[in-house]
Amino acid sequence: MHDEFLCHVTAYGICGGRRVGVPLGTYRAPTLALAMWWLRDRASWIAERLDPDPEAPYYPPNSVAPVADTTPDVPAMLRAWCGDMDQQELAADLLAAGQLVRIATSDETTEYELLAESVDALRMQRTIPLLTVPAA
Repeated sequence: MHDEFLCHVTAYGICGGRRVGVPLGTYRAPTLALAMWWLRDRASWIAERLDPDPEAPYYPPNSVAPVADTTPDVPAMLRAWCGDMDQQELAADLLAAGQLVRIATSDETTEYELLAESVDALRMQRTIPLLTVPAA
C-alpha cells in the first residue's frame, strides 16, 4: 500500500506559438482518501470557474455568456468524473497500486490535467537506475 501521494492540477495552452503549462495547484496528500478528495475538489473547482451560475449575486448582469453548442463541455466532463463512483474506485485502485492517475479534458484553447502519483513509487523509480548500473 502506498501511503503518500503528490497531486497536481495544470492548465495547458498555446502562448506565442508554444505549449505552456500553468500550475493551478499542488497537494501532498498524506492518505489515499485525501488524494482522491483533493482531485474531486479541484475538478469541481475548475468546473465552477468555467461554468458559473449566471444568476449568482456576485456577477454583474450580462457578464456571463453561454458558449456555442459545439464547444466541448469541460465542466460537464469534470463534474461527471466527480460523480462517477466506478471511476473514483478505479483511480483509487491505480493509486494504491503505485500507478500514475491522469484525468484530462480540453476545449478549443486549453487542456486541463489532474495528476496524482504515489510518493513511494516515485522514490522507487529514482532508485532503479542506480540499482541497474553495470559494475566496471
